[in-house]
Amino acid sequence: MVRVNDAEIRKVLGLLSQDDTVRAFAALVLGDATGLPPKALDRLAAGGLAGRDADGRWRARPERFRELLRAHAEPQPELSAEERVLRTFLVDGRLTTMGMRRDKRLVVLRYVARVFEPGVRYPEKDVNVALRAFHDDYAALRRYLVDEGLLSREGNVYWRSGGPVDV
Repeated sequence: MVRVNDAEIRKVLGLLSQDDTVRAFAALVLGDATGLPPKALDRLAAGGLAGRDADGRWRARPERFRELLRAHAEPQPELSAEERVLRTFLVDGRLTTMGMRRDKRLVVLRYVARVFEPGVRYPEKDVNVALRAFHDDYAALRRYLVDEGLLSREGNVYWRSGGPVDV
C-alpha cells in the first residue's frame, strides 16, 4: 500500500475549504460542469478530485477520498493463527462455544490453562470458579483440560500439568 504524506491530505482539504473549488466539485458530482471557473477545475485536477474523461468532459473523482483514507490508514498487524482462533472463540474473555475442532479447542484450552499457576494445587471448588469465568459449562471445560493433559487430578485436587508457561 502506498503511504500518503500529510501534505497531500492538507492539499485536498484545502481545496474543499475554498468556496470556488467546493462549488465546482459539488457541481461536478451533480453532473453539471457548465460555467465552472477553469482555475477551480485545474486546482481540483491537481488535487486528484477531478479529471477529464475520454470525451474531454470534466468529471468529479470522489474516489480520491477513499484512496487517501486507504493509503493513510495504519496497516492491520498480522495475527498469528493462535491469535485468530482466540479472537474467534473468545469474546470479552468468555468462550462463545465449545463446539469446535480439536486443534482449535487445544489453542483455547492452552490459553485457559494459563490461569492456573504451575506447581500450585487447587481444590475443585477453586478450579470451578476460575473456569466459570470462561464458560457456564465449567465441568465440561474442566474435563477437556484434564483429557488434554493440561490439568491433572487426584481426588478433588487439581494442578497444572501441561501447556505453555509464561516466564
